[in-house]
Amino acid sequence: MGCSGCRVRFNFGKVLSKVSVFFTMVLIFTYFFYCLTGLCDSAPRTLYRQQASDYDTLDDHRRVLDELRPSPRLLPPDAPFYRNRSASEDAAQVDAPAQQLPLQVLPDGATESNGIIPVSNTFGTKRFPQAIIIGVKKGGTRALLEFLRIHPDVRAVGAEPHFFDRFYDKGLEWYRNLMPRTLEGQITMEKTPSYFVTKEAPSRVCTMNCQAKLIVVVRDPVTRAVSDYTQTLSKNPGLPSFQSLALKNSTTGLIDTTWSAVRIGLYAKHLENWLQHFPLSHFLFVSGERLVSDPAGEMGRVQDFLGLKRVVSDKHFYFNQTKGFPCLKKPEGSSRPRCLGKSKGRPHPQIPSEVLQRLRDFYRPFNHRFYQMSGQDFGWD
Repeated sequence: MGCSGCRVRFNFGKVLSKVSVFFTMVLIFTYFFYCLTGLCDSAPRTLYRQQASDYDTLDDHRRVLDELRPSPRLLPPDAPFYRNRSASEDAAQVDAPAQQLPLQVLPDGATESNGIIPVSNTFGTKRFPQAIIIGVKKGGTRALLEFLRIHPDVRAVGAEPHFFDRFYDKGLEWYRNLMPRTLEGQITMEKTPSYFVTKEAPSRVCTMNCQAKLIVVVRDPVTRAVSDYTQTLSKNPGLPSFQSLALKNSTTGLIDTTWSAVRIGLYAKHLENWLQHFPLSHFLFVSGERLVSDPAGEMGRVQDFLGLKRVVSDKHFYFNQTKGFPCLKKPEGSSRPRCLGKSKGRPHPQIPSEVLQRLRDFYRPFNHRFYQMSGQDFGWD
């Protein structure tokens, strides 16, 4: 009786052992089946493995963003990647015409679809300029633009677009695509000095934006004419003398107003054309002479006119005795200060004093008329 009970218990133990092995094999087979079909990722994990997986996912996201992120030099200076750049570093940058980002651009206001990131929402938008430096040639427009580009809220085209005088037939969309990308709060600008003396330019600018702010850098028209001639002479050494171009007849002393170097200095006549389309309040007249003698003071006026915080100040300038005009102080990380190119500050040729006096007498009534129209006495007489 006792031995019979022992045998039953022994046989039951063997059966239980076989059942355990069977279920173990079933579990192992099921696990391998799920892994082979890719479903084991959904199985519960330890906390450490769960966190490690989350970090891997974040790393994947970062890698994707790094691949999509454009080079910092393609971004506006106020973009998040530019936060640590100094104003002097921005001053050292020479802005080339706007470059296309390696992303497909959607129309303004478009939303992301099919994996395309709307550039206008991410890195700024190409806008028509809210302010234009319209003149005058050899007045100091390049210096003004370079000084303005120190400001983090100003973005400007480096080259002169000449849209409203030469390339208007290309259309406004072509013009807008020339502009750099800007973020909210930044001002888009361009400068083309020949606009001021182009008859069709005022109506064309107004067609784009009748609220545009217009900056005119003016200079003593006699000095400006000599500077204009000097520039042309450097490109064409065989040019006739200044006096032979400025005077119709050396005996009578009549001024030849068909010569562009003389005609540009008739500021009052050109301003009359612009005032037919824009009120005087839309203009700022910058003194080319004060831009040399007191650049920070003139830049203060310009920043106020544009509604900008006064960022550009005395600390950005020093006077270059060789060139005879102010330069920007050495940017951080640069081995030398930033001055305008060798084409600026050329020595003027000697002009007979009687020819210069004849020009001063010719310009005097036009200057006085311009003082009245602009509300400023520039002291050229």
